[in-house]
Amino acid sequence: MNQEEIWAALEIERRSLADLLGSLPVADWERPSLCEGWRVRDVAAHLALATRASVPRAMVEFVRAGGNFDRFIRDTAIRHAWLPIGEIVGQIRESATSHRRAPTTKPLDPLFDVLVHAQDITVPLGLDRAMPLDVARACATHIWERGFPFYPQRRLHGLRLVATDVDWAVGEGDVVEGPVRALLLLLSGRPAAVPSLRGVGAERL
Repeated sequence: MNQEEIWAALEIERRSLADLLGSLPVADWERPSLCEGWRVRDVAAHLALATRASVPRAMVEFVRAGGNFDRFIRDTAIRHAWLPIGEIVGQIRESATSHRRAPTTKPLDPLFDVLVHAQDITVPLGLDRAMPLDVARACATHIWERGFPFYPQRRLHGLRLVATDVDWAVGEGDVVEGPVRALLLLLSGRPAAVPSLRGVGAERL
């Protein structure tokens, strides 16, 4: 995907997610997401911060988290999550047309982030949220090659991942096959993807 295609897809995903979040009952905002220790509210707050981070502020927060990247991401999200629901939704909607990226991120990172975090929100709520196949394929390749912070090639060594709904495959070894949406969740370390996968490699997972 070129940069213009990425921005266009990102705008669609952010707008539709804002619509979905705005329609949720208040109680659902306090339910657990797929991210361990994160509520739906916290995941939404993390997405709302995507275009609001600055290098100086990020450095302060990183030091505050003791140099722990995961803690840095989690703590900033939880602090932002105290905002009213309507404000969080509004910030995600406002970010739809923004071309700002968080410090150190690569062009496809924001698109991957919203695709996967939307699943973190909807899967535990029993909601089905489709992913555009070409977009999901591009993000799957990106994360496979990206390494940090998921290191899928190391984690999934000895497995061959094969999408059943789009032309995409990576890795060598025992086959794990399923929808690219499930494979993208697997690449990003979400165990919730496993029931949607099959093959000899899936039994290992």
